[in-house]
Amino acid sequence: MKRRMRLAAIVAAAMVVSACNEQQAGTDVPLPVALTEEAAGHYCNMTILEHTGPKAQIFLAGFPHPLWFSQVRDGIAFLRSPEEHFETVAIYVNDMGRATDWDFPGQETWIDAKTAWYVIGSRKTGGMGTPEAIPFGSEQSAFAFTAGNGGEVVRLAEISDAYVLGPVGLDNEATSLAAGAVQ
Repeated sequence: MKRRMRLAAIVAAAMVVSACNEQQAGTDVPLPVALTEEAAGHYCNMTILEHTGPKAQIFLAGFPHPLWFSQVRDGIAFLRSPEEHFETVAIYVNDMGRATDWDFPGQETWIDAKTAWYVIGSRKTGGMGTPEAIPFGSEQSAFAFTAGNGGEVVRLAEISDAYVLGPVGLDNEATSLAAGAVQ
C-alpha cells in the first residue's frame, strides 16, 4: 500500500511538473528585436535599414532570430503564402502612429501585428516603393492617417490575399485591389 501511495505521489508530482513546463512553453513568446545593420530582408536579401517606412519581423518556432521584412505587406505575404509552412510564434510591425519619422520608425514602435489596425490602398508606399499595409496601434491613428493619405482602415484578417500576394504595378495599381478584394 505504501508503495502504491509513493508511486501515486510520484506520478502526481510528475504531472504537475509536466503541466507547468507545457504552460511555460506556451507563453514563451519572444519580444521584438532591435534592427541592426546585419538585419537582411527575407525576400530581398537587402539590408533592412536601407529601406524606409514600416517593417515587419516574424519569429518562427525553433528559430531564435526573426525573419525581417522591408515592408509590412511582404511580412503578411509570407504568412499567407501557401509555400511557407512554418509555425509562427510572434509577428511584430512598426506602429506608425507612434513613429516620429516615416523613413525610420524607430526601435520603440514595435507592436503585435495581430492587434494592429492597417491602412491599405493609401498614396504612401512601403520601403520597396510598392503599396503598403501601414500598421497603427490605434484605430484613431489609422483614420487620422487616411485623412491626408487616403486608403481604407482594416484589421489584419481583413487584408485580402490579392492585396499582399497579387501582382503590383509601380504606379500603385494594387490600390485598386484594396477596396474590391477586401472581404
